[in-house]
Amino acid sequence: MSDDRDVDRETDTRVTDQSELSEDEREEILSEVTRRRSLRGVSLIVVAIVGIAFSAFQMWIAARGTTFEATLPLYGEFRLVSLQQLQVNTIHVTFALVLAFLLFPASRGDGFAARRLGRIEPAVRTRFGDQHPLTRAVARLADFVRWAVIDPDMNRVTPADAVLIGLSLLPAHYTATQFEEIQDIAYRRFDNTQGVHEMYPTLDPLVTGYQFPFVSLAFPGLDALGIPVGDVSWAFALGVLGILLVLEATRRTLGPLLMGLVASFVVYAHWGHVIPRDSVIGTLAITPDTWANIIFNLWYNVEAGVFSTPVRVSVRFIYIFILFGAFLEMSGAGKWFIDLAYSATGTRKGGPAKASVVSSGFMGMLSGSSIANTVTTGAFTIPLMKRSGYSPEFSGAVESSSSSGGQVLPPVMGAAAFLIVEFTGWPYADVIIAATLPAIAFFFGMWVMVHFEAVRGGIGGLPRSELPEVRSKLRTGWFYLLPIVLLIYFLIVARFSINRAGWFTIVAVIALIAVVAAYNERTRGPLLGTIAAVYLAHAAAFATIGGGLVDALRVLSGTATPGAGLEVGEAATAAAADLGTIAILVSVAFLLARPAAEAPLLELDDAVENAASSSARALGRPELADNVAYRLGAFVLKSMESGARTATTVVIAVAAAGVVPGVISVTGLGPNLASLINTVSGGSMLTLLVLTGIASIVFGMGMPTTAMYIILVAMLGAPIEQTGIAVVAAHLFILYFGLMADVTPPVAVAAFAGAGVAKAEEMKTAMIAFLLSLNKILVPFAFVFSPGIMFLRRVDGEWDVMRWSDFADVGFVVTEVAIPIVGMFLGIYALGVTIIGYQYASVDRGRRVLYSIASVLLMVPEIPLLIAEGLLALAGIPSALTVFVLTFPLRLVGLTILVAFSYRNRSRASLEEADAATSTPAAGDA
Repeated sequence: MSDDRDVDRETDTRVTDQSELSEDEREEILSEVTRRRSLRGVSLIVVAIVGIAFSAFQMWIAARGTTFEATLPLYGEFRLVSLQQLQVNTIHVTFALVLAFLLFPASRGDGFAARRLGRIEPAVRTRFGDQHPLTRAVARLADFVRWAVIDPDMNRVTPADAVLIGLSLLPAHYTATQFEEIQDIAYRRFDNTQGVHEMYPTLDPLVTGYQFPFVSLAFPGLDALGIPVGDVSWAFALGVLGILLVLEATRRTLGPLLMGLVASFVVYAHWGHVIPRDSVIGTLAITPDTWANIIFNLWYNVEAGVFSTPVRVSVRFIYIFILFGAFLEMSGAGKWFIDLAYSATGTRKGGPAKASVVSSGFMGMLSGSSIANTVTTGAFTIPLMKRSGYSPEFSGAVESSSSSGGQVLPPVMGAAAFLIVEFTGWPYADVIIAATLPAIAFFFGMWVMVHFEAVRGGIGGLPRSELPEVRSKLRTGWFYLLPIVLLIYFLIVARFSINRAGWFTIVAVIALIAVVAAYNERTRGPLLGTIAAVYLAHAAAFATIGGGLVDALRVLSGTATPGAGLEVGEAATAAAADLGTIAILVSVAFLLARPAAEAPLLELDDAVENAASSSARALGRPELADNVAYRLGAFVLKSMESGARTATTVVIAVAAAGVVPGVISVTGLGPNLASLINTVSGGSMLTLLVLTGIASIVFGMGMPTTAMYIILVAMLGAPIEQTGIAVVAAHLFILYFGLMADVTPPVAVAAFAGAGVAKAEEMKTAMIAFLLSLNKILVPFAFVFSPGIMFLRRVDGEWDVMRWSDFADVGFVVTEVAIPIVGMFLGIYALGVTIIGYQYASVDRGRRVLYSIASVLLMVPEIPLLIAEGLLALAGIPSALTVFVLTFPLRLVGLTILVAFSYRNRSRASLEEADAATSTPAAGDA
């Protein structure tokens, strides 16, 4: 058996190592696309410490809630602190601010402002000469600014970053220590709150003045100098500071577009009342408000502003699932799943691209980052696609398009599922049921297009000799699927809360890797037997004294009294909740007892192995890198750090995005904005959806999907829902179009990342990725107009997921579910022919137009009907054309076009093959 594993490992190396990017190359591309620093030395250690602390904070909240307490042996419960929601949200955002200022530079010296300021020194030098005092002063000032702020090589933390990090801690410290005063601010705003000198008495002389003893010398203080610092509320100042820090972090991590949008909403909250009410945009005019109210609502309120619902969702759901994805990726599951996909599809026509579609969708679902997944997964898939015959541009486009599509793939959906749950109030199970078929349709379209491209280019698969067998791959890595199965079980069957399900799944991943680390031919019997024995003892303790083994020890020591025992089934269930912890403790004990033992099944991610090696060398003990227990520890810590790095951008994005719905709610803008949008759309559902789609792509450019989703839902969610569309369909519509931004030129960040990995032309890659992702445009229109695709049915005016009894209504199922689903998949097939220009044989431009018409008629026949309705309305003729008796014939027309041209293409291909077969012997005879 061990020999088989050695063969599998050798085969795996042949599959994944040929031409793949190194860890450093991946980091370089990722840093360039995301403008993130590549740190070394002390700065890297600081980032790791902060990231691990951030993840530990979130893991505690997921496991134990916001009360930080522990049970100490022989002592009992020990409570450190119990945090309120505002305090938790503030600490959460502060961690992200610190990491943002560490990881992202203020400027590389190539921005608009830096270039303009950089012209001052040459201009002064030209005007006054090199030796003039003014020239020397300006030169010294310029050198100081470059040293303090500019980071052209993106490899150092500047003094300005250190200052901002220190400032970031001040609002969090105030919120954590002065919560009673914050509660008073909710009623009295900032009247009678403390000044800075009252908060920090050591600063009192600076504010009020100081008389030096024994001499007639006094410092007048800032108040006496006409700077009324003592009259300024420290809470108000910290609120302003906090908002400015979030804006600066947003500029660094996400660019000026989102920062400018958020800043404009803050300005609008104060000066929106100056908009003339009789102007074209008069509906946007609001009542005047004070800065005190605005700062309170945007900074000290969990119902609106920075710390509102988006950050609360990040605290409860998003972070823990980003962390789960990091643990799963660092465990080696990502590489194993890529290899499995290649094992299953690698020998087919275009097998490497098909494997990329499958593996990238899976990993994109977990990571929630189109860019990161394009680089990390693409490092393996893109070189193999290129080697098989795909062009570099097409290879990068396939990877980036599939990676972005992973965020619509249940059950995780890149954490988007949990945002939809929070904003719609729909149960998690209903959300993923509704999202499943559209996601499958998108990946079916990707599969069809890479297949047509492979057939057109004569691209085959990889030789079976270079691929591992599917059975052997499953035999040596099937356990990687357990966390996904457990996640679905926890969320749907056991109905755990989302954050608890995330926590238990993370524990399951750690336990799984710990067992794998300790497992070998010699230890497998004792290891699994010990875990089973401890579990049974734990269950027995629950059955006898109502508590676990720790409680049993306390009873035996006389520090606690036994409770009532549980029933056998209840005891087994209670003990099962601690099975992961038991597996971890037993496995670690085995590793410590046999430090030189081998772990034949343990194949951690390269990033973990590199971290273990570098940290072991830093400790002066490089041999530790081969110690399995040390590698297990490196896996846990690296996963925590990686999760924090990934989450930083998302947390900053949701904190900034929360300002938009906050301003809309506190200013009363919502109804007016909805009225304006309806006016612009002319009351047309089709126009409203088109405008929403365009806005989603524009706002989504260069920013995380979560931020785009929050902003668009705040602005456009209500108008869309008022049209009668199912709320979950409206939210998924926005999500799909927002994901298009990742591959839409001129920004197309995911496509540019794919081009970087493929060493391809960026804009050409982006154009191909955009075309490959057109499914993300038609599929949303399909499920909005045909909710049966999402298994939705309207009952008594309310939309709900179909139940088993609904499937007995044959008439409804056939007309509203089956026909639209079949039409969607056939339409996607026709769209694939349109985009690639090949089906059995080449398809010329004219026929591609007809295929595109067939695609629209099959998927969304309502579009031409709604256009006809609009034209009839202009003529004063009311109509309602989007009914089954009209949509079904249009689908039949689309099907007829598809079948007719498919038959012609098949016949033409057969003739071409026959001509080729007859001409070959003739050439040989000649």
